[in-house]
Amino acid sequence: MPSDLTNRAAAMNPSLSRRQTLGDILRRTAQRLPHKTAIVCGNTRWSYAEFDALVSRLAAGLALQGIAPGDNVALLARNSHAFAAMRFALARLGAVLVPINFMLKADEVAFILRHAGARTLATDAEFAPVARQAATLQTQVRQFIWLPSEESTEPAQGMLDFNTLARCDAPLPGPGPDSTDLAQIVYTSGTESSPKGAMLTHDAVLWQYVSCVMDAAIARDDLMLHALPLYHCAQLDVFFGPAIYVGATNIITGRPVAERLLDLIETHRITSFFAPPTVWIALLRSPQFSEARLASLAKGYYGASIMPVEVLKELAQRLPRVQLWNLYGQTEIAPLATMLGPEDQLRKPGSCGRAVTNVETRVVDDQMRDVAPGEVGEIVHRSPHLMLGYFHDEERTRAAFEGGWFHSGDLATVDAEGYITVVDRKKDMIKTGGENVASREVEESIYRLPQVSEVAVVGLPDARWVEAVTAVVVVKAGHTLNEAEVLAHCSTHLAGFKCPKRVVFVDALPKNPSGKLLKRQLRLELNEAGASSATHN
Repeated sequence: MPSDLTNRAAAMNPSLSRRQTLGDILRRTAQRLPHKTAIVCGNTRWSYAEFDALVSRLAAGLALQGIAPGDNVALLARNSHAFAAMRFALARLGAVLVPINFMLKADEVAFILRHAGARTLATDAEFAPVARQAATLQTQVRQFIWLPSEESTEPAQGMLDFNTLARCDAPLPGPGPDSTDLAQIVYTSGTESSPKGAMLTHDAVLWQYVSCVMDAAIARDDLMLHALPLYHCAQLDVFFGPAIYVGATNIITGRPVAERLLDLIETHRITSFFAPPTVWIALLRSPQFSEARLASLAKGYYGASIMPVEVLKELAQRLPRVQLWNLYGQTEIAPLATMLGPEDQLRKPGSCGRAVTNVETRVVDDQMRDVAPGEVGEIVHRSPHLMLGYFHDEERTRAAFEGGWFHSGDLATVDAEGYITVVDRKKDMIKTGGENVASREVEESIYRLPQVSEVAVVGLPDARWVEAVTAVVVVKAGHTLNEAEVLAHCSTHLAGFKCPKRVVFVDALPKNPSGKLLKRQLRLELNEAGASSATHN
C-alpha cells in the first residue's frame, strides 16, 4: 500500500498521480493478481503480493544502508530470485541499476565500476571473488550486498545480507522516482575498446514493454522460463519485465545448460522460452531432447544472431506446435526494435522483420536517404524506447544521434515489403553465442604481444557459436608466434567469450589502395579456405 508520505506528496504534486515507473507496474500487477505465482527459482516461490511486499521492504533496507535515489548500484551475479527482487527494489527506491556481464574479468568489471561511479556492488557466491578483486582496482565501491541463488544460500562474510535487508520494516523514504528518471545504465561494447553505458529511463523501458507485449505476444497466462542472463537487456527487458507487467509466471534459473532447460520445461510445463540460436541448437542436439518433453512449449523466441535456415526448418519439423519469433535490436533501444513473426519464419528466413509498434526504422545511405530494395544501408531508429545517451560520453552520444535518428551501426537491406535483413556490422561487432564482442577490443589485446605486426579479428560462421571470434595475425619479421601463445595471452586479459576460437596466421591482410583493411574480403577468403571448420571450445 502507498505510504502516508507518498499520499501527501501526491496531493502536492499531481504528476505523481499519473506516474508510471518500473516500481509502479509491479505494485499494480500485485493488486490485480495478488495470489498468482510471480517467481519460482529453486525452492523459492513468491506470489505477486509476496514479491511486491518483499521489494518494498528490500528498497527500504537499501535506503537504510545509504543508497539514495540516483545512486548507481552495480550487480554482478547469475539469475536468481534475489536478482529479480534487486531489479525492482532499486527501481522503487529510485536508484539506478548497473548490471554487469558476469563473464568479464576483474579489470573489465573494474572499468565499469569506475566509469559508473558505483559505491555499492551486489554479487553472489560464485562471483564474489571477482567482485572483491575488481573493487580493489581504483573503484569507489564501499559496500557489497550478498545475493542468494539456486546453488548457494550461505551469506558471504563482510557483505550485507540480502535476506536481512528484505526483512526491513522501516517505511520507504520519499515518493520514489519520476517516469523520466534514469532506471538503468547498461554497458555495451562498440568498436571502441572501452564499453559505453546506455542510459535508459523508466518510461523508455516501459514503452519498450508495450511493444514487447503487443508484438511478441507476451501474455498473462504465460509460464515463462528465464534462463539467459538477466544482466543482458534481452532477457531482462524483452521478457522478464514485460512478463511482470502483464502478470505472467516466471521460472528463473542461472545456467542455460541444455539438460537443465529440458528438465525445467518439462517439470514446470513452460509455455514461453527465449534463447539465442546457439542454445536452441544445443537443445536440438541434446540426447535428452524429445518432442514429448517440450509438449507444453507454445512460444519460442530467438535473437542476438541470425538463426540458420536449416535450424529453423528442423525446429519447425521437430517442434511443430511452437510458434517462433525473431527479435532484433540493441541495448540503446531498450532493446527491441524489429520483429519477425511466426507466419514469416520460413517465408522470410534470415530477416529481422519490421519495426515494432513504438519504433520507426529506416535503412539509409550516408546522406540519410532511404535505400532502394536490395541495396545496403545503415539501420536507423526513432522511438521512445531509446536511451538518453551514453553515460559521461557526449561525443559518442552526438555521433549516435546524428541527423535526429539513432544510428544502429548495423548494415542491412530492405525488401519491397519492408522486411529488413542485417548483412554486416558497420561497427565490426561479432555476435558469438548470444554475446557481443567488439573486434577492436580483441585486436588491441592481441597487439600487446610484441611479436604481432598486424591483426584483424572477424566473426566466421560456426556450427556451435553461430559466429566464432577469429584472429588473423601477421607476425613481425624475425619473430615466431603460435596459436597456443595467442590464446593463452587472450585468456589472461579477456573474458572467455571474447577470446578467439581460432587463430590464423597470414603473410598480409587485404587492404584497399588507401590502406584501409578490407574485413569483408578477409571473411570471404577465410570462409573459402575453410578457416571456420575447426574451432576451440
